Amino acid sequence: MISDPMQFLKIGTYRMPFGKYEGRRLIDIPEEYYIWFKQKGLPEGELGLMMAAAYEIKLNGLEHLFDEFK
Repeated sequence: MISDPMQFLKIGTYRMPFGKYEGRRLIDIPEEYYIWFKQKGLPEGELGLMMAAAYEIKLNGLEHLFDEFK
């Protein structure tokens, strides 16, 4: 999960680089999309780590922590 405060900040602004939700902040993508992606396999690298973190945040109902990044 997120241990570095800078990663927390990055998740608040990180944008999906492709697909149906291209350009949207990861934190704004619906949880159902993450469920689908987890079944298919998350991308490797930083994007996959950010998506996994965003999924956990959504799963635990913590999206409100990122409201100030809008």
